[in-house]
Amino acid sequence: MVSELGFEKPIVELKNKISELRTFTEEKEIDLTDEITKLEKRLQQLERDIYGNLQPWERVQIARHGERPTTLDYIGELFTDFLEMHGDRLYGDDAAIVGGIAKYKGRPVTVIGHQRGKDTKENIHRNFGMPHPEGYRKALRLMKQAEKFKRPIICFIDTKGAYPGKAAEERGQSEAIARNLLEMAGLTVPVVCIVIGEGGSGGALALGVGNHLHMLENSTYSVISPEGAAALLWKDASLAKKAAESMKITAPDLKELGIIEEIVREVKGGAHRDLTQQSEFIDAVLQESITQLSKLTEEELVEQRYEKYKKIGQFTHVNDTNAVNKG
Repeated sequence: MVSELGFEKPIVELKNKISELRTFTEEKEIDLTDEITKLEKRLQQLERDIYGNLQPWERVQIARHGERPTTLDYIGELFTDFLEMHGDRLYGDDAAIVGGIAKYKGRPVTVIGHQRGKDTKENIHRNFGMPHPEGYRKALRLMKQAEKFKRPIICFIDTKGAYPGKAAEERGQSEAIARNLLEMAGLTVPVVCIVIGEGGSGGALALGVGNHLHMLENSTYSVISPEGAAALLWKDASLAKKAAESMKITAPDLKELGIIEEIVREVKGGAHRDLTQQSEFIDAVLQESITQLSKLTEEELVEQRYEKYKKIGQFTHVNDTNAVNKG
């Protein structure tokens, strides 16, 4: 039984009504086919109205859904012969990031992604999908290995952010993230990144410097969480909904801004409704990216990545002479 979100309440109530009528029909042997058909048509329209006009905060809620598929879920659906690798060869292993070698359509690839848990016990083990430095260093080790053996790299992004605790800072959290940004920018193999849930801050970006960046329709990608932004801007984290609307963190917003290449369609109601169907949607976009990028030379891959990120953002040129005069 999939848990429902607050804005889905009208849909749930109508589904329950239809279920009650069907049960009543079976028990009392009364033909209510016409009534049920009318309600089913109304349900279809209601789902189109709600899921077709989702607000930013509603997309945030779907991205955070506890039953939303994780990296390992998609690895099981999209790849074969997955061999997970552990450890950064410096400190230890970090269960918040999983990675290894697999085959995609028969071709060897390296797959890396954030991994959160599905229940309390697993979330504690995975640190709620918030990596320590050793997680990012493990990811980088696998990326450099992929580069050595000419394997495309596929990254799944799904984290609230890098772990901000004292131990992480002591072991060089900022340096580990910065190192990944630097090294990923110069990788000579195709790098495809897909945001499958939350893409939070540098913790997400440390796996996000790729040739192509895609987002699931109801995922988010931002420099800070809506709660964090609200606390900074208005000193009130409860204004997260307002922040989400202002921050441009959803896939449609980021597509319009040129940050991402493609929006991956989601199953109606969210990816957690049907893992197999959602994997097929991802597969179509992933296959297209790998095919396109595989045609590029090593130099062209690096140049394409450079040009992609150079275009992101805006700046205003200031005339130095005028600035001095005004000062």
